[in-house]
Amino acid sequence: MEKNRMKPKAPETAAPTYLIHDLTVVSPDRQRKDVQSLKNAVISGEQVHFPNRTLLYDLYHDVWSMDGFLRGIVDKRINTVLNKKLKFIDKSGKENIEVSKLMRSKAGRGLIKKILESIIWGVSGVEFKIGQKFEWEEIPRKHIKPEKGLITKSQYGVSEDNGYKIDDLPFAWVIGEKTDLGLLLACSLYAIYKRGNFGDWAQYVEIFGQPVRIMEYDAYDTKTKEELRKVLNESGNSLAMMIPKQATFQMLDGKQSNGDGQLQKTFKDACNEEMAIAILGNTETTSSSSSSGYAQSKEHGEQQDEITASDLIFVENYLNSDKFLTILKSYGFDVEGGFFEYDLDINLAKLKLRIEIDMQVSMKVPIGDDYWYDTYRIPKPDNYDELKKKMEEKSAVATLPKAEEKTDKKEDPEKEDLADFSQPKFLDKFFTRLADFFDQARR
Repeated sequence: MEKNRMKPKAPETAAPTYLIHDLTVVSPDRQRKDVQSLKNAVISGEQVHFPNRTLLYDLYHDVWSMDGFLRGIVDKRINTVLNKKLKFIDKSGKENIEVSKLMRSKAGRGLIKKILESIIWGVSGVEFKIGQKFEWEEIPRKHIKPEKGLITKSQYGVSEDNGYKIDDLPFAWVIGEKTDLGLLLACSLYAIYKRGNFGDWAQYVEIFGQPVRIMEYDAYDTKTKEELRKVLNESGNSLAMMIPKQATFQMLDGKQSNGDGQLQKTFKDACNEEMAIAILGNTETTSSSSSSGYAQSKEHGEQQDEITASDLIFVENYLNSDKFLTILKSYGFDVEGGFFEYDLDINLAKLKLRIEIDMQVSMKVPIGDDYWYDTYRIPKPDNYDELKKKMEEKSAVATLPKAEEKTDKKEDPEKEDLADFSQPKFLDKFFTRLADFFDQARR
């Protein structure tokens, strides 16, 4: 198929062949960030007439790259989706292996990651390269102005004179809502507080993490004072003090209320918990609390499952958009009438309960065979009608009464009205085997 693909044509617009090459990219601002910096960045990003997210994304980049816990929980949320199996179903209802394989490649996984990062950062942008191979480059977020629908050459640009309209760029794809500033906005405050707390904690350890040497001397004995100073200088680098005997000395170090640094640790944990709730919706799947138990952890795990399910739908919606399907067509992939779909994992414990309920319902009302295939993720054979007919014929023959059985029934009139369930039907066998499978899996 590679030979038959048509090379996509460059759009006839004022934009260059590659938009990214025309941008003036500036490195992130690494100056010290505090709460006032966050406030100023939010005000700049939320302006009505001339919104600019440059300050905000510089701050996001700073806390994102320096806070290990924050980066860990973000990667956890993204990797949960990346590790799910994504497949493309063509118009005939079968999986297109070539497109599915594309989305599992490095370029495909990277694109899915950028889609998910739009939830974290508020926006993501990519530009697809013109050619036969599926490739793309990231558009720097500071140059994307979603409120104005622009990609500007300068990160501080605010008008069309300094950039290009997104709608006029067929190979530029911007992902995210216009006014969404991302989940990092809720995490940045706690990341800044935690960074300051770590500084205070480090200072506490430096001062009170080792013994303090205190030497007293007579205020009028200068020779002794010099000898003591020499001894202190030559006996290590720990904290040392020299005071005259006539002076009153008190060291109020706060050890009575914070002798082991627990105050700083509690504050750090509180900041981490707030960030975990913002990104994952819970805390127990990342770190356990002192009061956590199995029921609480299970509940928090189910909460995260709901967020993951929402992320899967979010990714599917973007991949199934007309914009992306058109881009895939330009690379020669046959995606007309098809769609992307995640192959969800089966929860055996929940499915065991589900089949018990379904078995009870099936005794009251008829349920189509397609329901069982779809619910329990069992592949439906191509020659289903033929196989179903043969099994029904075998089942009908097996349930026919034999001559010996008729004779026995006449000899024992008490059993004449009893129904014969000795030969299970096709669906009964199927349900029995399926129930046994899930029962063993749960054990």
